[in-house]
Amino acid sequence: MNPEASKVWPGPRWLLAALLACLGMLGPFSIDTYLPAFTGIAESLGATPLQMQQTLSAYLMGFAVMNLFHGALADSFGRRPIVLGGVALFTLASIGCALSQSIGALVFFRAMQGMSAGAGMVVSRAVIRDLFPPSEAQRVMSQVTIYFGVAPAVAPIVGGFLFVHTGWHSIFWFLVGIGAALWLTMWRMLPETLHATQVQVFSVRNLLRGYWQMVSNAKFIALAFASGVPFNGMFLYVLSAPVFLGELLGLGPTQFYWFFLSTISGIMLGAWWSGRLAGKITPQRQIRRGFRIMAFVSVLNVALNFLLTPHPLWAIPMIALFAFGWSLMVPVVTLMVLDQAPDRRGMASSLQACIGSVANALVAGAIAPLVMHSAPALAVASLLMMGIGVVAWAWVKPRLQLAP
Repeated sequence: MNPEASKVWPGPRWLLAALLACLGMLGPFSIDTYLPAFTGIAESLGATPLQMQQTLSAYLMGFAVMNLFHGALADSFGRRPIVLGGVALFTLASIGCALSQSIGALVFFRAMQGMSAGAGMVVSRAVIRDLFPPSEAQRVMSQVTIYFGVAPAVAPIVGGFLFVHTGWHSIFWFLVGIGAALWLTMWRMLPETLHATQVQVFSVRNLLRGYWQMVSNAKFIALAFASGVPFNGMFLYVLSAPVFLGELLGLGPTQFYWFFLSTISGIMLGAWWSGRLAGKITPQRQIRRGFRIMAFVSVLNVALNFLLTPHPLWAIPMIALFAFGWSLMVPVVTLMVLDQAPDRRGMASSLQACIGSVANALVAGAIAPLVMHSAPALAVASLLMMGIGVVAWAWVKPRLQLAP
């Protein structure tokens, strides 16, 4: 922790959580807002469905690559400059998306958006651990998830409205406005939380040494897999939303919000419960509860999809319950990841986010296109990704020094 944490942020905990959640909102807004306009963008730019899918893949790959560096840079130059720089670049990239006249230009600027959008999310995790001890950090992390959950629920509603009434270009101009407002807010309110005694020397050798220490730490990698890969069991449905909701469930673009609203409600409720449990039960018990919920829901989802014709009344709640289980355990696992490298929390957050983002990009570019047209295939893929997280946690749990 920062030894002067109480002086750095004397304000209420909920306000800091709200600020950090706003930083994390850039990611879901960048993805969910333009999903309802997929078909319209493709028609406008003369793009194929595969090319449109690459606008997602390019964003996620850019997100993954730069996540390797956001936290490491924040360990050397401070949390605040990296956040402000990332938000500024995101705003410029959004202008490029809004002005794009070809699918190639849109893919390029989407990659730029991805490269910059992760700065706030990565650095915000380090900020939390800079200022709070473990149990308090879990509560703040849970509050951030609750506030953050509003964005993906609102984004497709706003995106669908803008697309229907003003065209797809207005969606990216909307993101420009969000970026500009967020930069001004962070410039005025976000403090520098990295203490002078914790600054890392910025050099290639020092960076490579830090990355090697983490990559060669099997416990760190297993924890990163346990938190990041199961997320794709839910995110797969988000990436497949235009087909899953439009073709398999028969919903229109302006009805997509039912899916996002229920899924984000599951995330917010799980995060709220996670915060309530902080300090009351052991971390391992809380993680076990989250995985049990996800495992039960995943198996049930597979059975229903093989036995019944997909219907919104049961298909959407399945995903929401999965999201509930994931958000119940992920704040705890995330803090465990950061504490594997207490002197390099920014870098640890970067590498954790990179592992999750690479998984997201692979799912978006390779897995989602293969399974999105089949409800049973989607359910099986979701189950397998959850299973990877279970295996990773089962391996690493006996090797961690956890409280009894």
